[in-house]
Amino acid sequence: MMLPSGQARVGMLIVAVVVLGAALAPIALPWDSATQDLPNRLAGPSWQHWFGLDELGRDILARVLLGARVSLLVGVVVVGVSSTAGMAIGGVSGYYGGRIDQVIGRVMDVLMAFPGMLLAIALVAVLGPSLVNVVIAPAVIGWVGYARLVRGQVLRAREFEYVTAAKALGAGTVRILVRHVLPTALPPLLVQATLGMAGAILSEAALSFLGLGVQPPTPSWGTMINGGRVHLLDAPHLTIFPGLFLAIVVLGFNFLGDGLRDALDPRRK
Repeated sequence: MMLPSGQARVGMLIVAVVVLGAALAPIALPWDSATQDLPNRLAGPSWQHWFGLDELGRDILARVLLGARVSLLVGVVVVGVSSTAGMAIGGVSGYYGGRIDQVIGRVMDVLMAFPGMLLAIALVAVLGPSLVNVVIAPAVIGWVGYARLVRGQVLRAREFEYVTAAKALGAGTVRILVRHVLPTALPPLLVQATLGMAGAILSEAALSFLGLGVQPPTPSWGTMINGGRVHLLDAPHLTIFPGLFLAIVVLGFNFLGDGLRDALDPRRK
């Protein structure tokens, strides 16, 4: 499948570069993210340290690239859990309909009534700040969007002639769902998952910024931005570089998601 737009290619390039940089950071960089150079703390960008040093004299470039690992890991796990749960729940809701659909629909309506970030903050505050809880909190409400999307696709697909034929031939419900109904929801689900990566990365950064996410000394873009707030005037590079990487990665996933949506939309072919 060819991505049709230059915007989508830019998004794919951004994502590929960030993933490659995060994977090769410990091998390619001559500096360790935990090594401290206290006499030169808050030093600006130089040929030796391209992004400068933070308040403890640690190399910011190394920490930014290792922070990308945390963001990508959270994004992949949150999207994986949310999309899997959403596909299963939405498939059951749309296929069976009736009372089951009503009950699941009311649960989704209740969850959609809560602002997602506020609910995530409340959950992490109760469970305690950790990487595992940063994954759990967005996934608790994140599945709803995928379930609503899959439900709409299943409501349409269950009326297809080949699904009716499979029922007439005695195929079981699970086989019909897995082999004939749910695959019709995969293209829009892939687009939703790509866009959901951007949202999950932003959620992790926001929770870490508030002190509810990944805890030091593990690098995280949100934690780095929060730590640089007190040095905005004398050492703005502490905030600029992790904030810039966060914005670029989110933009890259949004570009890629828009490109996939255009490529998978049959009305554009």
